[in-house]
Amino acid sequence: MYIGIDLGTSGIKVVLTDEEGQVLASHTASLEVSRPAPLYSEQAPQDWVDALNKSMEQLSHEHALNKVKAIGLSGQMHGAVLLDKHADVIRPAILWNDGRSHQECEELEQAVPNSREITGNLMMPGFTAPKLLWVKKHEPEHFARIDKVLLPKDYLRYVLSGDYASDMSDSAGTLWLDVGKRKWDASLLAACGLSEANMPKLYEGSEITGYLHQSLADKWGMKAVPIVAGAGDNAAGAIGVGLTQPGQAMLSLGTSGVYFVVSDKYTSNPESAVHSFCHALPNTWHLMSVLLSAASCVSWFAESIAKQPLSELLQELGDSIEIQEDSPFFLPYLSGERTPHNNPYAMGNFFGLTHQTDKKALLSAVIEGVSLAFADGVEALHASGTQAKEVMLIGGGARHEGWRQLLADVLNREVKFCEAGEVGPGLGAARLAQLAVDKDTPFAEICKTPKTIATYQADAQRHALFKKRQGKFREIYQQLVPLFTSDSGEG
Repeated sequence: MYIGIDLGTSGIKVVLTDEEGQVLASHTASLEVSRPAPLYSEQAPQDWVDALNKSMEQLSHEHALNKVKAIGLSGQMHGAVLLDKHADVIRPAILWNDGRSHQECEELEQAVPNSREITGNLMMPGFTAPKLLWVKKHEPEHFARIDKVLLPKDYLRYVLSGDYASDMSDSAGTLWLDVGKRKWDASLLAACGLSEANMPKLYEGSEITGYLHQSLADKWGMKAVPIVAGAGDNAAGAIGVGLTQPGQAMLSLGTSGVYFVVSDKYTSNPESAVHSFCHALPNTWHLMSVLLSAASCVSWFAESIAKQPLSELLQELGDSIEIQEDSPFFLPYLSGERTPHNNPYAMGNFFGLTHQTDKKALLSAVIEGVSLAFADGVEALHASGTQAKEVMLIGGGARHEGWRQLLADVLNREVKFCEAGEVGPGLGAARLAQLAVDKDTPFAEICKTPKTIATYQADAQRHALFKKRQGKFREIYQQLVPLFTSDSGEG
């Protein structure tokens, strides 16, 4: 048996798997986010520890854990946990969705002009590096005490084993890592007033970083098993659905949307807000384009506009989504946008409404708009030089037959709809734990892809229509950009 621990923002999930990779049990303990000021997002690391103890105790009461062979970790990326020389937490952890460090992003890009080449990413407030520069400027008394800076899941690692360690995929999200060389970059650390001595030791995701404290092993009825490096949440989620080989791609149609492609070399396109990170396995990388509002746009339409259950709306829509040349457009930027626009002020819009526009046409426009925005992100990612050989479609939005076909037509490529489990990154963390200690089971058996439910081929005629409409979709956005300002809405 193997355990995967996934430290999310809203909760911590512990997953128990057997030798065949089947999930035997999972337990979740909820977490709260503190927002003491506008743009702030923080959590107390002790709350993570308490939640982990609660979940592990539940698991140990229901299952004999003496056969567990290893523990893997995954978690929310980009957070900052600051420890002093006694390993005491200096201040609450600053989370990935904290937006206070815009100014520091500009300062870091000026201080290290080749930062985008080194990291493969734009400096954004979500990443770890600008957060530390903010602390240095605004909380110098806290900064002066810093001995170690850890990512959230790696603080749990310290609690579990006493080791300061991290994996490549999570560390790539700090903007202190040379992503191509897979090592800390001295110039980026120095720009934040730090050095490699303040950083954890780096490991590949399937390497052992230490061993569970005997006291915790006794408490949970376990042996002092290996703790495995693990991965950031996106990379761990990809391992959980078997994305391990170059050219494999996943299009996740959840609340937000992610297009994730595995590569055997480092490539990047930061100017279009494509994220380039190390993958969780040696000599592999991955790129991501991110759509901030995907299936959430359809939920918004159902709840706020149509005011009826989403399932009922989709049933009325039927199995196909009809789009014509004169159909209305929808810009799905309800929360701003990441790839390729990197515009936090972008907003959602309908365009081209007439007296003939009905509820069905509006819902179809929403679904098409999300799909066209995905196509923009896919194009930006592929512009890096990394291409996808096959695309796996997962997520709640992908359950609608018509949307699956529409995506194939818009993207002009085959997509496979796969049944992905609900345990996500925790399963990937457990798989990485198994990879670290199970040398007898073939790699492909541990990192299996989920069952393919259906395969969709692009229709050439429909793609030609969508290609034409995508030009106008982009033009509408560009015309509206001057009207998107910081005071024009919540975006």
